Amino acid sequence: MSTAVAGARSQEWLMKYRWWILVAAVIAQIPNANLQYAWTLFPSHMVDEGLGKLSRVQGIFALFVLLETWLVPFDGWLVDRFGPRILTLVGGVLIGLSWVMCSTVHTLGGMLFWYGIVGGIGAGIIYGATVATALKWFSDHRGLAAGLVAAGFGAGAALSVAPISSVIKAAGYRHAFLEFGIIQGIIVIIAALFLAAPPEGFKVTGAAMQRASRRLRQAAQDSTWGEMLRTPHFWVMYVMMVLVGGSGLMATAQLGPIAKSFKIDNVVVLWGMTALVLALQVDRVLNGITRPIWGWISDHIGRENSMFIAFGIQGFAILWLLSTLSHPIWFVVSSGAAFFFWGEMYSLFPAMIGDLYGRKNAGANYGLLYTAKGVASIWAGPVAAGMFEAQHSWTMVFWIAAIANFIASAMALFVLKRMSLPKPVLTPRMVPATGGGGE
Repeated sequence: MSTAVAGARSQEWLMKYRWWILVAAVIAQIPNANLQYAWTLFPSHMVDEGLGKLSRVQGIFALFVLLETWLVPFDGWLVDRFGPRILTLVGGVLIGLSWVMCSTVHTLGGMLFWYGIVGGIGAGIIYGATVATALKWFSDHRGLAAGLVAAGFGAGAALSVAPISSVIKAAGYRHAFLEFGIIQGIIVIIAALFLAAPPEGFKVTGAAMQRASRRLRQAAQDSTWGEMLRTPHFWVMYVMMVLVGGSGLMATAQLGPIAKSFKIDNVVVLWGMTALVLALQVDRVLNGITRPIWGWISDHIGRENSMFIAFGIQGFAILWLLSTLSHPIWFVVSSGAAFFFWGEMYSLFPAMIGDLYGRKNAGANYGLLYTAKGVASIWAGPVAAGMFEAQHSWTMVFWIAAIANFIASAMALFVLKRMSLPKPVLTPRMVPATGGGGE
């Protein structure tokens, strides 16, 4: 068998095998989601126990998101050099240990350390490693692949919100930390064993890249994080991600306290579930499935066009949610809409980073953009809670969130899309005809 034939068969096998790696990345993200998206079940119980007022307790969430995001560039750098398997294994140990130890501490400081710091570091490692893996393997389907991995993080908590809520009611929130901490750590560790980076020299087939490049502008060479930071495109996207991220994180962190303040948190609406638990279930599912959906859409109509549409609708969805807060059924429906048009940012932004700056350093490059989520968490957690405590109303918080989305939507179409691309870039006419072979 000639070397060329053997190489072609190996390439064909890798093009199929990469989908199984993507499945492992999605599975690793599912239990990781609990640390962010099941959080809203805990603050009210911590406040009732005397750990502090709501704005102080929500500082745990802000610290968690800051650590989850601000260490991702370093995590991405490690992934780019050592591969995703060992990093994800470490992350699995940390998120499991985080919740197990939260079941034993009785102070705000202890919660800040084990949930905020240890949990944030672990969650960030897993998120950075799995998203980077998707971007490296799928340069022809970056939007879809990043969306599927992000869907694991967005929708993963849908599987556990009701069980966690049931355990909290039956045995207390500390027992929920213990039980689910063990479960989520084990799942991530097992999934990590199946992760791998593309081998040196792996490239998506010419035919597949040609199909993608007809619709999207792709980088002709890889850019380092330093080169990326010198382009205005990165900073425009950073501002946009802070604006959009803040609204969704506000709903993520505050939905439980919001429902409690309107006295609908314990109203049973369907199948024995309260309005809050059902809303969390619906929100997590829609927050997950929106990511591959919008990733696929952006692969076909472009990233900036998709951002303009989705972020604009999200602004209206936030205002709709504000108008339904005292109506349990509509609270469930409108919160689902808000999360559906928020979650797509986690597929659109990493795909855009891959398009503009290449595959090789995708982990570190997207990691730097991902820190915008940490900036947004400061407002979404303690600041938003402080505004509610000062005004005894969530109205101003929601209007700020909606306006931020409208600004980001306009920036996508009228700023980002009109900017000349970083040089050099690969335009549709520059696509090299580098060998045959379909997907």
